[in-house]
Amino acid sequence: MQKIIILLFCLVSLNGLLAQRLSNENFQHLKVEEDTLKTLSKKMIFDIDATNRFQADSAFTRAFVRALRVPNSFNFPFDSVITISKLYPQDSSFRIFSWQYQKDEDHFRQRGAIQMKTADGSLKLFPLIDMSEFTANPTDSVRTPRNWIGAIYYGMVTKTAGNKKFYTLFGYDDNNIRSTKKWLDVLQFDDAGNPLFGGKFFDYKEDSLKPAQPAYRFCLEFKKDGRARMVYDEELDMIIFDHLISEQNDLSKKFTLIPDGDYEGFKWTNGKWVHVSKVFNQQLKDGEAPLPDPIKDDQGNNNEIKLEQRSLKNKAKKN
Repeated sequence: MQKIIILLFCLVSLNGLLAQRLSNENFQHLKVEEDTLKTLSKKMIFDIDATNRFQADSAFTRAFVRALRVPNSFNFPFDSVITISKLYPQDSSFRIFSWQYQKDEDHFRQRGAIQMKTADGSLKLFPLIDMSEFTANPTDSVRTPRNWIGAIYYGMVTKTAGNKKFYTLFGYDDNNIRSTKKWLDVLQFDDAGNPLFGGKFFDYKEDSLKPAQPAYRFCLEFKKDGRARMVYDEELDMIIFDHLISEQNDLSKKFTLIPDGDYEGFKWTNGKWVHVSKVFNQQLKDGEAPLPDPIKDDQGNNNEIKLEQRSLKNKAKKN
């Protein structure tokens, strides 16, 4: 009897694995779609004409949804579409895509979507609608995919509390011509399986540099070429970010903020990211601090090589 139960369990598991595999026909179909997406994704980022970028962005979105509707598309990595970010959590229960549309030097908007892994290979997709432009205070509430605070995600850390998983997302936003933003936003799923962004996860004393409490997500805004870092350090098991100072001695002017060589952090404790005011006892020299894997290069352009490397790394984690 026990052998029969074990055999049935193995058959069910095998059927589940087979159901999740891409057929050769669907794989070839997605390869064709990927070629289209690769062309459109480059045009929506690099075309010098804003109208062309907008049209390419719209066409890319339609083509991307069409591709994702192919059964078991979750198992297709879209590796050659290197101008969009593709992140998987450690449990591979979903993946999150994000990219950016630039209207002009002072107007950036992010796009995104969450694709859930489903048992039958059908599409379960949550489009992310960036409402930053219409939000006076982007840190003041929990948000759904329909009023998302947009960012290009370059990192994800999974933590647990009370047997529930929380996915902390590291985001980049070009913001405007004067300043750049980096975001920490905690993603979770409610009892119905719907994604929610934000919550009272950030425990710190208020100061002039940080969002006012209660802060449902954390933002680091700084001078356009300030190159402030915000990254998870696995060895320290902490989020590390640059401490900022103002070039004009006015912390209210975010476009004047630059790193001073010191570092702050957050440590996950009892279901919250608790602030650590000084991570290191001495200031670090250039090159000694933990570095993120940024989507932008030093000139603020999309770094296609790093995006491709990140995609391959995420694929390896998923497998």
